[in-house]
Amino acid sequence: MTETSQLSRADLAQYIDHTVLKAEASEADVRRVVAEAREAGVKSVCVNPVWVPLVHQELDGSPVLTCTVIGFPLGANRTVVKAFEAAQAVQDGADEVDMVIDVAAARAGDRARVEEDVRAVVEAARGAAGDRGVLVKVIVETALLNEAAIVLACEASVAAGADFVKTSTGFSTAGATVEHVALMRRTVGPEVGVKASGGVRSREDALAMIEAGASRIGASSALAILGED
Repeated sequence: MTETSQLSRADLAQYIDHTVLKAEASEADVRRVVAEAREAGVKSVCVNPVWVPLVHQELDGSPVLTCTVIGFPLGANRTVVKAFEAAQAVQDGADEVDMVIDVAAARAGDRARVEEDVRAVVEAARGAAGDRGVLVKVIVETALLNEAAIVLACEASVAAGADFVKTSTGFSTAGATVEHVALMRRTVGPEVGVKASGGVRSREDALAMIEAGASRIGASSALAILGED
C-alpha cells in the first residue's frame, strides 16, 4: 500500500467530494465548482438537491460523479420525506446521496429508529437507480454524539445497507476529527467506506484523515488540498 505522504495529486483527488452546499450558492458558483472538479479530477461534486439536474448535465461525459445531500443539514425530516427526496435526487441524476441520520434517535440510543430511517433512504435511492446503481453515505454528525452513539449510528447504518458512514455535515458545531474517523473505521471494518467531512482544508488535513481510515474526503477546499489554490 502506498504511504499516504506519497499519494500523488491524481490519487488524492480521487478521495475528494468537491462540495458547494451553502444556501446562498448561486448557479455561477455551482458551475465554477463543476469546472474545478472536472479539471482537478476529483471523485464527485456534492451539491444541494436543487442543483442535481444542472450538475448531472454539466458532468455528462466526465468520470466525476454527481453527489447530493438528503435531510440536510439537521436530519430532522420525517423518514418518508428523506426517502422521497433521495428517490427524486437519483431520478434527477445523482450517483451518490449523503443522508443525515435522525440525530436525536442516535443520542437517545434508539438504534431501531436510526436503522429504519437509513434503510428507507437506501431502499428508495436504490429503487430509483435501478441497474444504474447508487451509493449511499450516512452522515452521523459526530460533533453531536458521544462515542457510544457514534458506534450505534455506524452499526445501524451498516445493518441498513449503507455504503459509507460520514462524520459531519460541516454545518454543526464541529467537523471531522482524526479520532472520530478512526473510531468509525474500527466500527464498520474494512469493507464499508468512511468519509471525513467538515474542516478538512489542506493536504495535511486530508492525509491525516486518510491515515486514520477515511476512504473519502468531503471538502469545499479541494483546490487547496490538491495544491492548486
